[in-house]
Amino acid sequence: MATDVINLAWKQMCKRKFSEAITLLESKADVYEEDFEFYIMIATAFLYIGDFGSASTYFQKARKIKITDTRLLLGQAIIFLRRGDTKRALQYYLDVKDNEPSNKIAADAIEFIRVNGDYDTICRSFDTGVIQQFYPPLGANPNRRFYFLIPVGAAVLGVVLAILFFPKQVYNGKRGNLEALALTAVEKESPQEKDLSSQSFNYILTSKEIEKCYKDAIGYFQSHNDNLAQKEINKLLNSNAAFSIKQKCQVLMSYLEIPTFDTLKDNFSYSEVSKEPMLYLDCWVSWDGRISNSIVNADGSYTCQLLVGYETMKNVDGIVTVYFEREPSILPDQAVKILGKIDYQDENIVLNGRAVYQSVKK
Repeated sequence: MATDVINLAWKQMCKRKFSEAITLLESKADVYEEDFEFYIMIATAFLYIGDFGSASTYFQKARKIKITDTRLLLGQAIIFLRRGDTKRALQYYLDVKDNEPSNKIAADAIEFIRVNGDYDTICRSFDTGVIQQFYPPLGANPNRRFYFLIPVGAAVLGVVLAILFFPKQVYNGKRGNLEALALTAVEKESPQEKDLSSQSFNYILTSKEIEKCYKDAIGYFQSHNDNLAQKEINKLLNSNAAFSIKQKCQVLMSYLEIPTFDTLKDNFSYSEVSKEPMLYLDCWVSWDGRISNSIVNADGSYTCQLLVGYETMKNVDGIVTVYFEREPSILPDQAVKILGKIDYQDENIVLNGRAVYQSVKK
């Protein structure tokens, strides 16, 4: 029976016996004409043995029947990588993430392209076999036929959570009416930068991720969580989001307020910021420590080094340069708390100081 042949071929593939699987499937090609699973299986088998021409032919036949299957998209992305067409491959991986936000293969492949996107490196990856980690997965158990239901379930759960936590009224809240910043129909349909090949991005986001990130930023603003809003804005500004969306992010930034020690929400630690400085750019923090190397400049401005975490004189989390427009009142022999806005200069985290606090107790 046809089903027995499909199952037997799949078991051979799980055992990495691709040639045997191909021979078995080809012997029944007339039975499986226009069968999507047959085309996907034989295409994947050819992919693993390095016959990219045959793999491409069968993937194209499968695509005429169904175009959103994850295995198909992962397989065709590999074909485009083999040809050096990273732009097309990247779009296929983004399509996978649109359908399955938790798909680790697509996420890892996107990061691989971002870091190693040149043609020579990708060619070497095929030669060394490194690229195989991005092939359609085979699984370890031949009887586990429905392995792809788990990521689909995760995708459905993600959609449900998005509906629950991001209501339509997010643009019109107690803090302000931001209907003018709502995404247009065109921006929702095409939220990504079209030309990904000529630019470098810290974050490659899917269409759904861009829209969610933008709604998050608006929602955090309305709830007076400006630091969290700034993080989402930074992610979009350093991503493949469309230019018009980035412009709206810049407008939203102008609405964010300068906090005080009492009103600051969502304070970030030095260790958090040091891992991804660009994600926290322009966020406000309150860091404790002690100062050293303080200087009053000729124009009246003030510069010092803040030894973050050294208030008890036991551990130093990091050393940050702090700038004030004018000299603050700081006793250098006592612990200090500094409120400042994060900046990034010469690959170093710096603070633009706003206020200082020192206890009257020594």
